[in-house]
Amino acid sequence: MIEFVEADETTPYTEQLRGRTGQVVLVNTFTVPRGRTEEFLALWREDAAYFTRQPGFVSTQMHRGIAGSRILVNIAVWRSAAHLAAAHANLQARPGGSGYPEGCTVSPHLYEKVAVEGICGD
Repeated sequence: MIEFVEADETTPYTEQLRGRTGQVVLVNTFTVPRGRTEEFLALWREDAAYFTRQPGFVSTQMHRGIAGSRILVNIAVWRSAAHLAAAHANLQARPGGSGYPEGCTVSPHLYEKVAVEGICGD
């Protein structure tokens, strides 16, 4: 079973899912025990396939830490926090679910784009 760890204890993920926003970016950070990455990715692929079929899903990309890092980060874009919350509401339909390797942790957190003049748009 994967262990849930809040990325920001002052703003729990479940509270973020209740937020009424426009497009959001889910940054989901995973720590995976050494030697279990391929097993983890096979299960994550099944879960990701479920989420990609949900209304409001825009895109996703998994990233792996380099130089022997045990960290993987999934960055997923959703039309709104409400869409992502609705996708979470039927988690029993997820094929991967509880089969993740012992010792895995997950820290999801939602973000929205910020315009910084002269550097990045909104």
